[in-house]
Amino acid sequence: MIVPLDLTDDATAEAVHRIALESYAVEADLIGSTAMPALHESVDDVRRLPLRWLGGYVDRELVAFVGYAKVDGVLDIDRLGVAPSHFRLGFARRLVEQVLAEGGPAIVSTGAANAPAIALYESLGFRVVDTVVVDGGLRIAQFGHPGLV
Repeated sequence: MIVPLDLTDDATAEAVHRIALESYAVEADLIGSTAMPALHESVDDVRRLPLRWLGGYVDRELVAFVGYAKVDGVLDIDRLGVAPSHFRLGFARRLVEQVLAEGGPAIVSTGAANAPAIALYESLGFRVVDTVVVDGGLRIAQFGHPGLV
């Protein structure tokens, strides 16, 4: 079940933060870098992000989330996390599809060596528009969805 999330609720914010740390730790292993800023954020840091949040639940337990914003008509998918116990069950796909259902172009970024995320985004119609190197030498692949590519 995919529903909007309210990060002013302590339990929800803590669950998003926990899943983020677990999920991004796996990504850090995949890409060989812990330079991802999201790995070093507190619950309060996550709460302060100017994002809309959706969550995927199983038996009343949050197992996945997406955080995004619409900026100048472009959907910016800023955060996507799935509890490792629920990898490869379609949660990330369903969450991104829900965001894309709002319509218009979209952007997303991931570690350039994160093959599972890249495969997901490309299967949803995203295409690489750039690869950049950020602080810590982290290579980031930036993707655009129709309207930007």
